[in-house]
Amino acid sequence: MAITRRQFLKRTGAVAAGSLLGPSLFDNIFVRQALASTVGDRYFLVIFLDGGNDGLNTVVPATNGSGGLRTAYDTVRTTGQGGLNLSPTDLQNTLIGNDPNTGAQLAIHPGFVNGLKPLYDLGKVAVIQGCGYPNYSLSHDQARTIWRTANPLGLGSLSGTGWMGRYLAQNYGATDIPGVTIADAVAAEFRQTVTSVLAISRLRDFGFPYDDFVPSTLPDDTPAKRAAFDALCTAASGGMQASEVYIGDSGLATLISSESYPPLHSLYVNDPSRQPFNLRYSDLNTGTARNLREVAKVINGVRQGVSNVTARFFQLENGGYDTHSDQGAANPMGQHYLLHQEVGDALKVFYDDLNDMGVADKLCVMVWSEFSRRINQNANGTDHGSQGPMFVIGGSVNGGVYGNHPNIDPVALDGDGNTVYSQDANLFRSTDLRDVYGTILKHWLNMPQATILSSVLPLDMGSASDYWTAQNFDLSFLP
Repeated sequence: MAITRRQFLKRTGAVAAGSLLGPSLFDNIFVRQALASTVGDRYFLVIFLDGGNDGLNTVVPATNGSGGLRTAYDTVRTTGQGGLNLSPTDLQNTLIGNDPNTGAQLAIHPGFVNGLKPLYDLGKVAVIQGCGYPNYSLSHDQARTIWRTANPLGLGSLSGTGWMGRYLAQNYGATDIPGVTIADAVAAEFRQTVTSVLAISRLRDFGFPYDDFVPSTLPDDTPAKRAAFDALCTAASGGMQASEVYIGDSGLATLISSESYPPLHSLYVNDPSRQPFNLRYSDLNTGTARNLREVAKVINGVRQGVSNVTARFFQLENGGYDTHSDQGAANPMGQHYLLHQEVGDALKVFYDDLNDMGVADKLCVMVWSEFSRRINQNANGTDHGSQGPMFVIGGSVNGGVYGNHPNIDPVALDGDGNTVYSQDANLFRSTDLRDVYGTILKHWLNMPQATILSSVLPLDMGSASDYWTAQNFDLSFLP
């Protein structure tokens, strides 16, 4: 069966559009400088906690403050067999700042004690509370789509694109490959049709899918196949029809990237300065650690000026957060504890690795989940919820607590037992996810606010209390 374009791109892990000017395109120092100046020599990484992370047991009130948060927490999260209650004693080693409006002392889950907490203490973690959007969905698929597209109201003008994809389309052209997803498919956040994004599970296994139907008695014909493919794609790139150019450019992008990215593995693992960190990733022996190491390999290649390696945008995910049962509380063998431990410990190694490379101040990491969990627990877990916390991490991040803790008083919950999204100016005003995105776009990626509003994150129509009708792209967790 003839291979289709869709199959071809899925197998090779590249999506591209526009024209590449040959394998040495990015060798030109002026092109390199132009790519870097787009984001000011910075990197951005998105980490998705797949399944709906329990926000109430991730950022936990340890005291009441003026809003009675701890009393409400003790009412809804039980102790004893199957209980999810994190006591003040459980939280004593992971205390962070106070809730900005109620003044309640907050803590993060004890699973973060050796990972995220040390980074928080260094001032490198912003904890952003109460993040959500209007008319929130409790469906995994719908909620994921909303977060990835930043399109809660389903505007047709944004259809088929991710929020980061719209940024990439505004700032990079057909000759660029600015993004990498550590997966076998391009992340929906990066989806667009203008520039290129690679999907790579492991750099050392990434390669062009030449067929292996050559008898052992004959010489290797790979060079001839490469030359033929290159010639065909180059000719198509110079064609007169848009579809022809698209196919040619995509083929060249796939070919060039499949040859440029695999050597980054050896460059990293054979570098004595990277060995201590390589071993630390290995010692963790988790999927998140392995995926973050792949990102570190690419950043190391960009830092060292490897030809045709220019990616500055990355995405990966960690699953398992759909904790309807066996969620656990502070038990180190509990499901939620292990999930937070995996992500937090891996992020600590990753940050230390990039700090040793001298680029930690050029890194911004954003962590999100498609929704939180219900405020009241079930027998030993939590059902689908609404608003939850996000984390923003990096060497230039202004650490601390941002946004308001949601109102968890039982009388304030909706009919499903979830906190309510609201833009009213009160103690429990929600943080719209688009204000977090907009702050990153404006202050980290240097995108003008007017452009963000016109082409990436348009404001909602509706009441100012219930919808996002006024932006706040100046949340001070970024310089």
